[in-house]
Amino acid sequence: MKVLVVGSGGREHALVWKLAQSPHVQQLYCAPGNAGTGQQAENIPLAVDDIAGLQRFAVAEGIDLTVVGPELPLALGLTDALAAHHLHVFGPTQAAAQLEASKSFAKRFMWAEGIPTSEAAIFDDLAPAQAYIRAHEAPLVVKADGLAAGKGVTVCQTQAEALQAVYEAMHLRIFGEAGCRVVLEEFLEGEEASFQVLVDGETILPLAPAQDHKRLYDGDRGPNTGGMGAYSPAPVITAALHQRIMTEIMTPTVRGMAARGTPYRGLLYAGLMIVDGRPYVIEFNVRFGDPETQPLLVRLHNDLLPLLVGAARGTLGNLQAEYRDDAAVCVVMATEGYPASYATGASITGLEEAAHLEDTWVFHAGTAARAGQLVTNGGRVLGVTTRAATLGTAIARAYEAAASLRWPGVHYRRDIGYRALQRVSA
Repeated sequence: MKVLVVGSGGREHALVWKLAQSPHVQQLYCAPGNAGTGQQAENIPLAVDDIAGLQRFAVAEGIDLTVVGPELPLALGLTDALAAHHLHVFGPTQAAAQLEASKSFAKRFMWAEGIPTSEAAIFDDLAPAQAYIRAHEAPLVVKADGLAAGKGVTVCQTQAEALQAVYEAMHLRIFGEAGCRVVLEEFLEGEEASFQVLVDGETILPLAPAQDHKRLYDGDRGPNTGGMGAYSPAPVITAALHQRIMTEIMTPTVRGMAARGTPYRGLLYAGLMIVDGRPYVIEFNVRFGDPETQPLLVRLHNDLLPLLVGAARGTLGNLQAEYRDDAAVCVVMATEGYPASYATGASITGLEEAAHLEDTWVFHAGTAARAGQLVTNGGRVLGVTTRAATLGTAIARAYEAAASLRWPGVHYRRDIGYRALQRVSA
């Protein structure tokens, strides 16, 4: 098969890495890719939002399966554009992608389907939003309605912070059109978890649970990011809770989307908050999580390609995802200044040293090859991913590898996996 992976981050490098192991893949492309994907696939210089260009390429090359990594091309209708030429795509249609592309759509959908989520209100104008904030105690969560590259959510500890956040989103438009509408939510205190399933329109195949670390600094402090690290499995998801998530969240979501005439195919990701043993949906994503994908795929024992093809073609049937018993962890190494402004072009050293460690993979995210050197080319630069018999060993190995990777202004959290370690040792 000819396979095209769309995207340029650590998630896409991990997908390319896993797909390259499939005996059924004859040709593998990545658009636009990065310095890491270029080692196992042919990078194609097409931006993820170049829907027409991606369509022309897929048609001309006779791509058998397009695997869409990030949310933006899905929200822009890449699946629809390729399906119009009878090409198979792993990723939902533009209509189904509203579950992530519009937080107000997702919230109203959950209300209609009785899916547990936080209390919230939706506003199109600044003044009513400000009045709502003044009438409700903090902490509050302010969310830009549209896509904001993972930066449109602000957890506000005071009313003043919430007022500032809605002013910046709705008046200053720091998120562009994405902030014209905002969702104001109650803050739920609990433990986060990422629950991902493959869907073929009807059949739901749960993947191994993971846990992400969204905040920039240790102890879950600082601004939200696209993710600073993740691990799998996630001890917070017990067998009983797993069943509850499937019954109360995933099944109603898939059935509800189908009932609306927008059947869901692809990866459905529920970002959860576990409060007193009950799962609440904080957000839906319509694609693999980043960095959750990295530990998930190094644990996945069987071939990924048939699973993706099954979801794309509506033939998941009795397919299963088989995992190693080992634990895996990913530590994201970022550039100083991320998630705000940051410099690029710094030379990265230490990759060979890190690669010598057992069961260790360095997935590229914001990297580029220039004049024979590997340099930084984004906010999140590398994802150091390890696998070991215990989570503690995997974490230690990941930080050993991270210590060997260097560039000016490197930043990464030193406590990835701390919640799981607390549970394991309890």
